[in-house]
Amino acid sequence: MKIGIVCYPTYGGSGAVATELGIALAGRGHEVHIISYAAPFRLAHFYDNLVFHAVEKCTYPLFEFDLYPLALAGKCIEVARDHGLEILHVHYAIPHAVSAFLAREIVGRGTLKLVTTLHGTDSTIVGREPSLSPLVTFSLRESDGVTAVSCYLEDVTRRTYDIAREIEVIPNFVDTKKFAPAPTSSFRSRIAPKGERILVHVSNFRPVKRVQDAIRAFRMIRARVQAFLLLIGDGPDRPACEKLARESGLSHDVYFLGKQDAVEEVLAASDLFLLPSEIESFGLSALEAMSCGVPVISTDCGGIPEVNIHGQTGYLVPTGDVEAMADCALALLLDREKHEVFSEAARRRAVNDFDVSRVVPHYERFYEEILMRGGSQQ
Repeated sequence: MKIGIVCYPTYGGSGAVATELGIALAGRGHEVHIISYAAPFRLAHFYDNLVFHAVEKCTYPLFEFDLYPLALAGKCIEVARDHGLEILHVHYAIPHAVSAFLAREIVGRGTLKLVTTLHGTDSTIVGREPSLSPLVTFSLRESDGVTAVSCYLEDVTRRTYDIAREIEVIPNFVDTKKFAPAPTSSFRSRIAPKGERILVHVSNFRPVKRVQDAIRAFRMIRARVQAFLLLIGDGPDRPACEKLARESGLSHDVYFLGKQDAVEEVLAASDLFLLPSEIESFGLSALEAMSCGVPVISTDCGGIPEVNIHGQTGYLVPTGDVEAMADCALALLLDREKHEVFSEAARRRAVNDFDVSRVVPHYERFYEEILMRGGSQQ
């Protein structure tokens, strides 16, 4: 198949999954074209059968607002026509699904099929804006196929936009060969030379991620255990998090690592993963930690319980309950045998249920069904 993938290139789950999907599909012999305004952060190497197309910034003095959605539509049309795309798969509804709808209508419904994948905030937060909600509803109804990354997100989408059409649930996935346990780690020996425990969090530091809760929980953990907290990523809440770490006397125990390309090396060197989010439609970073054999202490919101199994691969706590998060973390950090059992269970769940080799064929089957169908479903 000839597949176009549209995604955001920035640090976040939707861009990571879209890029990894493109890489996996290319590896399975499909011709893949990734379209975005910059190279996605996970697209660091050359891959056979995969090409990146940059959307040029379109500016004109008359227009006050950004014309990216129209420029994106134009680039999708160009790539579809030049390369004979059969599927245009967009990740994130706003503005990608709307831009792709324009592209499909111009190229022709009989020639190009539109698949929209919802990842979370595009439908649960952004799409609820009064001015955007009709666009999300329209684009979902007009897509030839719609997928969601969790049963939770499918249910929320149906209720929010009053959509009766089929929504295929295809979970996020992980390359378990890349994200794998590392019995010996030079990175760990540098960070924790005296055998201290290492906790980690990965996010884009938006308010919904509640990164400060991870620091507050770590402060309680640090009072009982020699440990370090590694924070990977960047975003609007980082300055407030740095201030909290300083005011909590944790400046030497909390490391702000910023954006990292080799996240798997940090995860494999860690003992626990903290995910205190207010809402997560799936929790890809938690899955990647689990694949590295790292138990997860997370909130019980959204789609996280579909990934992290309470009492087996980690623990689930109420959103904002940093004391419960600390207590659950200590229950594993202070009991090495228990920690090992949870670590093995986390790795096993990632391999058995979410490995790339299990999930990507699901997308392939879905594409094939879409190509055989007539038009969009209402």
